[in-house]
Amino acid sequence: MISLDDMRFFALIAKSTSLAEVARALDVTPPAVTQRLQQLEARLGVRLVNRSTRRLSLTTEGALLTERSQNVISEIDDITEILSSRGQTVAGHLRIVAPFGFGRRYVAPAAATFRKEHPSTLVTLELSHDPLQFASDTWDVVIHIGQLKDSQRSMMKLAPNDRVLCASPDYLARHGQPAHPDDLRQFDCVALRENEEDVTLWRLTSSTEKPVSVRVQPAISSNDGEVVRSWGLAGLGIIVRSEWDVADELRAGTLVRVLPGWQPGSADIVALFATRRGRTARATRFIEVLRRSLTPVPWRC
Repeated sequence: MISLDDMRFFALIAKSTSLAEVARALDVTPPAVTQRLQQLEARLGVRLVNRSTRRLSLTTEGALLTERSQNVISEIDDITEILSSRGQTVAGHLRIVAPFGFGRRYVAPAAATFRKEHPSTLVTLELSHDPLQFASDTWDVVIHIGQLKDSQRSMMKLAPNDRVLCASPDYLARHGQPAHPDDLRQFDCVALRENEEDVTLWRLTSSTEKPVSVRVQPAISSNDGEVVRSWGLAGLGIIVRSEWDVADELRAGTLVRVLPGWQPGSADIVALFATRRGRTARATRFIEVLRRSLTPVPWRC
């Protein structure tokens, strides 16, 4: 016999890289997690997790349990929401995925406010370098920044956001300002490697000239936006960052716009919703909270 609590426990194992990570999430000791997993396997009579590698991997039976459990958990949450909605109560398990930097600064506070306003809910916020990798049917809301290749998902724009070219005053004092996008080839550029994009091809548009694509040679690169911003502040070169991430530094003058007449493209903040079950009431209420926190747009105030 397997319970809903068992399913939620194993779902956490399935998305974790180690039992120690599961223990931290549950605020228990690693031996307690190991014992609970062994008891679950003993009751089911099958091995669910391979422990021979440094990283957790699921057996065929473990993968089957994960898939079927997720369906059951989703159905239970739907039933809970339908019943509670009749009593005007928002309930169920709200699952949110968001990018690391924006998630920490804006989504996490909104999730905390939502939980205070709707204490009958459970809330899970997963931060990721690539939120789009998460299956839409298993998450209520996925927060994404930038253009979308997949237009099949239900989407809502939350706030405008531009990308900007910028660098520290110290770097520009030492190397000068580029006069045209083609000049970027002669400058130190800092690249953000994410989402399998061609990060060395910078596409710039202008209201008065034809668009230009420049192949830069990054002096230094990282897959973390916060690191790239810190390198820009440290004077290591020219960076491309989202407006929301560098607005404070631009106002303070610790970063300065480069080629202000050229735009690296917009990267609006959008919310994506599960396609199978549609938008849940808890997702709708959460988006209301998040939009409140983004109105007026904080980085344009």
